[in-house]
Amino acid sequence: MVREDGKRNFALRDSNGDEESVFSGNTPRQAALKAARRLEPGPSEDEADRVDIRLREKGTSKVHIYEGWAWEETAPDDKPDWMPNQITEANVSKQGIEHLEE
Repeated sequence: MVREDGKRNFALRDSNGDEESVFSGNTPRQAALKAARRLEPGPSEDEADRVDIRLREKGTSKVHIYEGWAWEETAPDDKPDWMPNQITEANVSKQGIEHLEE
């Protein structure tokens, strides 16, 4: 379901099908990136563990499946004062869409 501000809500599903968190975004990828930033970061992008992220779009039976990973990186030189020196970056790769039968 699309909210007034144009964003959609996506529920993060675990391996048992339980929904533990909700992420919002204009696209499923935007919500998946938010979920990926909460993963345990690796020392670099190449060494980061790949994890399946399954997001069910609220109000539908669609489950968007992504492979996500996160890593630590040094903050840019022009960072704002409040930003720490080490930041978590993340990336996702879409694996497909599944339709729930409920």
